[in-house]
Amino acid sequence: MNKQPIEQSIREFIAVNLLYSTEEFTLPAEASLLNEGILDSLGVVELVEFVQNHFGIKVAQKEVTPDNFGSVGKLVGFVCGKLDMDKGEIPRDLPS
Repeated sequence: MNKQPIEQSIREFIAVNLLYSTEEFTLPAEASLLNEGILDSLGVVELVEFVQNHFGIKVAQKEVTPDNFGSVGKLVGFVCGKLDMDKGEIPRDLPS
């Protein structure tokens, strides 16, 4: 599975909707979104909503953890895992 379109979509969402920026989100993939002040409790809710709607996956409350949502890299891995588990495919509207 090509992870690049997933990462790009997540980075664009964070830049536009959480940082209110038109600039590219360049934080390293493994940098903590919480420790860097990118994500707060409301931001987590927005990010979960985005992941569910954009990628067509269900996120259980128990899955909303720093291990899954703590960094861009962890979130990409989580989304890829959910898509594989659900036998889903990457939505066609993702940038390539």
